[in-house]
Amino acid sequence: ITVELLNGDTIPAQIVGRDIAYDLAVLRVNRGNLPTVTVGDSSKISVGESVVAIGSPLGLAGTVTSEIISAKDRAVTAGNRTSEGSFINALQTDAAINPGNSGGPLVNGQGQMVGVNSAIASLADSASSQAGSIGLGFSIPVNQAMRVAREIIETGKSTRPLMGVNIDPTFTGVGAKLIGLTTGGA
Repeated sequence: ITVELLNGDTIPAQIVGRDIAYDLAVLRVNRGNLPTVTVGDSSKISVGESVVAIGSPLGLAGTVTSEIISAKDRAVTAGNRTSEGSFINALQTDAAINPGNSGGPLVNGQGQMVGVNSAIASLADSASSQAGSIGLGFSIPVNQAMRVAREIIETGKSTRPLMGVNIDPTFTGVGAKLIGLTTGGA
């Protein structure tokens, strides 16, 4: 694993641990005096608040797009629906998030990281279609991402509750609609 800094410097890194379902990892680099981001509180962000998505969409390093928080606690399925995916209560933004932005920070107007760019809604109809931003981007709230990161740092792995049920993703009523049990699940 190699970490590349904005100035082009590269640093070898080791994986401390990762959470595949959330697509999050903690890396260790042996170099001091690196710049850091201030971590905000995602529970305090408001719908309509300005945010900036930072990443490397399509390999274009250091790309910044700005818009607003469109919704909070948006139930989103991220990952492969046929294997271990994750359900997150995401921050929804209309800031352009494209392939390559995943893992980049979502930053509020005070320069605080409030989310980790994670997924987009797309009109692509198959795995061979290239997905791109249609103004529906989703970020893991930083409070959740930091909980996962702290757990990885402390134990080398991340845990989360598992219900052993399949949820109807098309249900639009209050709560959730269960459509079955997961074979061999909890």
